[in-house]
Amino acid sequence: MDIQPIAGALGAEIAGVDLRDPISPALAAQLRAAFLQHKVIFLRRQPLTPAQFLRFAEAFGTPIEYPFVKGIEGFPMIIEVKKLEHEKVNFGGIWHSDTTYLHEPPMGSMLLSKEVPPYGGDTMFASQYAAYDALSPTMKRLLDGLVGIASSAKADVSKTREDRIKSDGTEEAKKEYRAEHPVVRTHPETGERTLFVNPGFTSYIKGLARDESAMLLHFLYAHSTKPEHTVRYHWTAGDLAFWDNRATQHAVVGDYGDQHRVIQRVTLRGDEPV
Repeated sequence: MDIQPIAGALGAEIAGVDLRDPISPALAAQLRAAFLQHKVIFLRRQPLTPAQFLRFAEAFGTPIEYPFVKGIEGFPMIIEVKKLEHEKVNFGGIWHSDTTYLHEPPMGSMLLSKEVPPYGGDTMFASQYAAYDALSPTMKRLLDGLVGIASSAKADVSKTREDRIKSDGTEEAKKEYRAEHPVVRTHPETGERTLFVNPGFTSYIKGLARDESAMLLHFLYAHSTKPEHTVRYHWTAGDLAFWDNRATQHAVVGDYGDQHRVIQRVTLRGDEPV
């Protein structure tokens, strides 16, 4: 197995692994170590069937259903993240960490590209460990103990999933989920401190006036996605990405016009942030 970092803050490509084969405990341990170190790992040209994709995911955690969109036929844990030619907005086209409006947000998520446009459609990832580490000691003390309120009903992110809810929505699609999480969380496996607010779902900071909250969140959103904290990945068909949802944000770049894009996603059960 060959591991090549592709950016300073996070991200590594892994070669020499065929995920169509069963995942041994030793290989799973190697991949998990790379995942924890680099925050997001990419394995190119992995033409997996849904059963193989799910088997790979189960080597690292417990797949869970997405609240708003049905899974593909026969595999409720695998959803399609897609934009059709006539659609104007990307599913997930805003910086976010997945489903932080749940009391136990996911440990991680995986994407497997099925159909990619001839140009564009890259996915950006941002290290929230690097973002926290770059803050001043005074700002770190200010953030310590603050709590963010996350909601599934924020207008911007709701717009990014409208098309999929229309075509593949569940009975839960109109429900609002809300959760309280620390603005800075401790990673349960590495002990690292990471920012845990995002423009997709964090509505406000508990205990602050709304204008105070808005100003602080505006700074944190801009700071957490600075170029030096990010990596940009260009997809080819069959690529797989696996990221640590506890320590990253991500967003798809909507720069491919009326082209078709289909990617499958599996999300893994997490725990309550502390």
